[in-house]
Amino acid sequence: MVDRSTEPTTIHVCVNCRAAGETAPQGARAGAALMAELALEADASVAIVPVECLSVCKRPCTIAFSAPGKWAYVYGDFSAASAAEILAAAALYADAPEGLIPWAQRPVALKKGVVARIPPFATSFAKAEQQA
Repeated sequence: MVDRSTEPTTIHVCVNCRAAGETAPQGARAGAALMAELALEADASVAIVPVECLSVCKRPCTIAFSAPGKWAYVYGDFSAASAAEILAAAALYADAPEGLIPWAQRPVALKKGVVARIPPFATSFAKAEQQA
């Protein structure tokens, strides 16, 4: 099991995301509202980091999970009401070896919302150097 105090999971939140059909936001954009809700509900085991854009504009609101040495995941189709489910999934991610949450354990929103899986950077670079 991962010690979350030394290897925090980062949840990147696109704060520019607009809700589906939202043309001119009144107040905070949907992504910023999700960011605010996650920040309110999160504990010290996660770092909530705003990002300007994750380039998944057709799947708002978009988030990503990452941690040192783990696969990163990008997910879409969230709202501020999804904060508790996202944080529960972040705990599964933190406990999963290499960040790979078994499909059967993933919350439904993550099964439906997965956009991309990105290999750990250090591993990718080390393998590339070995092959050179």
